[in-house]
Amino acid sequence: MFDTLKQLLGVGAESAATREADPEDLFGMSTAYLTMEADLGFAPTGDAALCFSSVDSTDFNDVVADVEAILDAGETDTGAVAQFREDEYGYQWVVVEAQDFEDLVTTVHFASDTLIEGQFGSRLLAAVFAFEATDRASADTGQSAYWVYSFRRGSFYPFAPVSTSERASSVEFTLESVLDGELSVEDDQEYWYALWPDSPGNHPWE
Repeated sequence: MFDTLKQLLGVGAESAATREADPEDLFGMSTAYLTMEADLGFAPTGDAALCFSSVDSTDFNDVVADVEAILDAGETDTGAVAQFREDEYGYQWVVVEAQDFEDLVTTVHFASDTLIEGQFGSRLLAAVFAFEATDRASADTGQSAYWVYSFRRGSFYPFAPVSTSERASSVEFTLESVLDGELSVEDDQEYWYALWPDSPGNHPWE
């Protein structure tokens, strides 16, 4: 996953950026998840995450601390549990668990919007929403699928890993064909970056 993240956050990502990060795009998932379940047989797992890179700055640390404090305080009201993690490569993750998908979207939106308001929108990498194939899906039951929002590209793309190095392209193309128009789907597959899990069956942030 490290090489992928370097691509997304490095010089190449800067030149590939199409517009400013817009967390309002994330609300497209509020209807897309219904289509995923009703039309495609992929149910939300109750997990989502926001990935961003840190910077050695007191202001940045203060913004992240504010996000963490507000999410902790709001857990009772929303039921969304948020944890802050740093992976082995130094990237930061806000990992959210919630039974209500709307709470996942709202929490990830809040965290990203706060970073942007604090003038750290350039540190945002991706928002990731997790799904799993049910017995109504054309894919194998239990197949993982993610909708990834790239803040660099201002668009979504599907990612369906079957191992730590192989993806189910047919599943990804099916998701694209059904959700394109409901979501702003990245039309250049070169930017459908893989966020490989460390172990089969794990989420990319685990």
